[in-house]
Amino acid sequence: MLLIHLKVNAQIIISIEPDPGQTTISRHIYGHFAEHLGRCIYDGFYVGENNKTIPNTKGVRNDIIAALKKLQIPNLRWPGGCFADTYHWKDGIGPKEKRAKIVNVWWGGVTEDNSFGTHEFLNMCELLGTEPYISGNVGSGTVQELADWVQYVNFNGTSPMSDLRVKNGRREPWSVKYWGIGNEAWGCGGNMRPEYYSDIYRKYATFVTNTSNSKDFLRIASGANSSDYNWTEVLMKYIPKNMLGGVALHHYSVISWEKKGPSVEFDEETYFRTMKEAWKMDSLVIKHSAIMDKYDPQKNIALVVDEWGGWYDVEKGTNPGFLFQQNTMRDAMIAGITLNILNNHSDRVRMANLAQTVNVLQAVILTEKEKMILTPTYHVMEMYKVHQDAKRMKVNFKSPDYTFGSEKLPAVSVSASTDSTGKMHISITNIDAKIEQAMTINVNGSRYSKVAGRILKSPRLQDHNSFNDPEKVQPVAFTGVRLNGDNMTLKIPPFSVVVLELEK
Repeated sequence: MLLIHLKVNAQIIISIEPDPGQTTISRHIYGHFAEHLGRCIYDGFYVGENNKTIPNTKGVRNDIIAALKKLQIPNLRWPGGCFADTYHWKDGIGPKEKRAKIVNVWWGGVTEDNSFGTHEFLNMCELLGTEPYISGNVGSGTVQELADWVQYVNFNGTSPMSDLRVKNGRREPWSVKYWGIGNEAWGCGGNMRPEYYSDIYRKYATFVTNTSNSKDFLRIASGANSSDYNWTEVLMKYIPKNMLGGVALHHYSVISWEKKGPSVEFDEETYFRTMKEAWKMDSLVIKHSAIMDKYDPQKNIALVVDEWGGWYDVEKGTNPGFLFQQNTMRDAMIAGITLNILNNHSDRVRMANLAQTVNVLQAVILTEKEKMILTPTYHVMEMYKVHQDAKRMKVNFKSPDYTFGSEKLPAVSVSASTDSTGKMHISITNIDAKIEQAMTINVNGSRYSKVAGRILKSPRLQDHNSFNDPEKVQPVAFTGVRLNGDNMTLKIPPFSVVVLELEK
């Protein structure tokens, strides 16, 4: 286990000033992902309408709804992931006793009864107050199938699909704005070349039309796997800009696909390697954005990081195809770094989705029968929600190094914003496993009379919330900040996240 030998680095000087571009940090950067994978949907979100043990609304757990509403999640991606390109939506509508059973060939080979389908998902999004983001089946589906789905959920007139929706109990359309045209087309979505997928995308986009007349209707292309910059180049070059609302990007903080390592019993070397992978998000966003800038200098097309997070070996005794893992302070560090990066690149990144919401990968919620716990990642996202739809501030500083052996990484990441009420929020993550960071923050002439803060910290990197100890890792008030005019001084403990709030 990692023992802390506390040291304090030299003073860091951080300068924060208004962003001259007045960029808004879109709330949609704080999106989530719910795939038919393991216990995310069934036995996670959805326990069935006949469940008398767990309080629910039409089969959806009330405690999960309450927890996610507190996060103010802006969008929820569904039904996948790899599962999306095997999912045929018409199997999941109509009377439940008549729905076809399917085999989830991607995740564990389990049989699903399709009791959670389009109506259940979209009605759940209404309960959550969140925008649905539907990933369409391009890999094994047809253009007609996806066009019918759009008409079924969005069209407010008379048509075969809207009439079918009414027959199945829903008169008003849901007006879904966000549509993924396939998922990971380079891999589980069809093993396509980018040139081939570009043509397929153009074909689908021709028929996936804005039947709801929403000004925010967005078609999102299946984007690159991490550093595949050629994929982005080809899509931007060959897909007409009026067909393209967003280009996706997937990147996981995984140290090795062959040997991912444990989710809890890890050492500092493994932790350092995970942080190295998390920090790659910064260069990935910069390089993919530079390619997009060549073809779209006005930045009309969004970079959509719709899968990100940590990925480790599954917990012992669980189905390997269910991807169930614990969530420690290491995951809080991944979340803090990643959200700061996305905030700081919000001129191009306007949507993102943590993978995943419940019981899968870097989940914000874990369940066990009637019990539910919130993970350290949940708490980081709850602390950072203050940035949603706020004006980005420009942050200038040089981070000290976090060193391990002969390697080094930036120890500190920071992002800042000002909300509609004039409050400034500054989020700071210190990933160093041993060293406390002392810093002075200058807000350049902006006079504030009050500062408050919260901190997420714990004695050990491996600390996590469990069903026996559900509140071991919790945010608490941060009282170690001193305000003097337009300067603040503070010290940030090792592997911790702090969010400050300044009021005039």
